[in-house]
Amino acid sequence: QVQLVESGGGLVQTGGSLRLSCAASGTIFSSNAMGWYRQTPGKQRELVAAITSTGRTNYPDSVKDRFIIFRDNAKNTVYLQMNSLKPEDTAVYYCAPNFCSGDGCRLLRNFASWGQGTQVTVSS
Repeated sequence: QVQLVESGGGLVQTGGSLRLSCAASGTIFSSNAMGWYRQTPGKQRELVAAITSTGRTNYPDSVKDRFIIFRDNAKNTVYLQMNSLKPEDTAVYYCAPNFCSGDGCRLLRNFASWGQGTQVTVSS
């Protein structure tokens, strides 16, 4: 049974920083890439950062140079350092296992065990 527990969200002003953490149980972490997603009401979850098991990272243009994803394999934890936050970064953030290839990263097939997420609110 996969368990993912996200934490570290909160309220921050524009330009501020937050660090999110995602603790994973089970073998899902060590053998897979991991990604951070965000979701706002009425919209689909959006991948904002991914990291392979060997540390290769992938970001969309919307967060590149502002967000940094890293992982501690010994602790089964993946982090998202978010800098220069903008109001449009406001969302619930989730982590999930990914599959990464030359075409980019995407949600691991058949994954459905989302955690509760952590709310990030950026005030203007």
